[in-house]
Amino acid sequence: MSSEMNLTGKITTIERHILDEQSYHPGATGALTSLLYDLALAGKIIASQTTRAGLAEILGETGGFNVQGEAVKKLDVFADQTIFRLNDHTGRLAVMASEEHEGILDIPKQYPIGKYVLLFDPLDGSSNIDYNVSIGTIFSIYARKTKEGPGTLEDCLQKGSDLVAAGYLIYGSSTMLVYTTGHGVHGFTLDPGVGEFFLSHPHIRIPEPPKYYSVNQGYQKYWSEGVQRYTRYLQGRDGNSQGLSLRYIGSLVADFHRNLLSGGVFYYPADTKDPSKPHGKLRLLYEAAPLAFIAKHAGGYASDGRRPILDLEPSSLHQRVPLFIGNRNLVEKAEEFIRQYDG
Repeated sequence: MSSEMNLTGKITTIERHILDEQSYHPGATGALTSLLYDLALAGKIIASQTTRAGLAEILGETGGFNVQGEAVKKLDVFADQTIFRLNDHTGRLAVMASEEHEGILDIPKQYPIGKYVLLFDPLDGSSNIDYNVSIGTIFSIYARKTKEGPGTLEDCLQKGSDLVAAGYLIYGSSTMLVYTTGHGVHGFTLDPGVGEFFLSHPHIRIPEPPKYYSVNQGYQKYWSEGVQRYTRYLQGRDGNSQGLSLRYIGSLVADFHRNLLSGGVFYYPADTKDPSKPHGKLRLLYEAAPLAFIAKHAGGYASDGRRPILDLEPSSLHQRVPLFIGNRNLVEKAEEFIRQYDG
């Protein structure tokens, strides 16, 4: 947002907007409102480091690996610790889980236990950090399932349809936060001059007609027949469609964000390239489910190619799933090709 704000119009900060959203939840205690605002604060802190990562000497790898077997970037660690430390003591959470940790993250014993559960991917697309490509943070918020005591694994293993709120931050040419509590999807842009998020994209709806398809076609030879035929359909090579333009960044948040605003489909299907990942690369709890929740409330749809992502019952914290997400008609077309050609 420009520092020269339009003073004749309504200026809506993220804090004001979140408080307004609270009115949709009768009996709300304000805990969710405060939790969302703390996540916005975490985004400001992470953004302050992503824009000066080289100067702060936090580019590059730590030398360690996360639970996924991926090299851990220094900025990954910073983002992970920032989100945890801003939320471990507030009394709003029962438990947390992060893509960077094998097990659940307990609330320290000296702090009170709350009624919400926070799952997060602290820095999505971190393999692009060293190349100044847009990266992001994805978060999910659930109400705990257990009634008392510290939060448990059961509290974290919930379907996307049970989400209370979900959102992401994208760190690029500007920093944006996009979130939904089930009453529309709203985007906020950080004004670095005043250090505040302002409402810049109210009531986001995925537009029609779609413009783009987003996929890593370097893996195409490892895809099923249905997915390969679907790709040809998107390219307009089957004679039944006009064809879309290919846009692929390689950071899930960045690709999803572009398609959310312009229309299109992102997909990361299962492939045969890596036998250890027969269900694809993306994680159900940290990536697929929260973005599926956002897509739904922006008029879109997300599927694993056969079923809605939001209906999938997770069996483990780091469960992987194929993902097709974007305009509903494009995702349903993927399901159609997979049914027809993959059995």
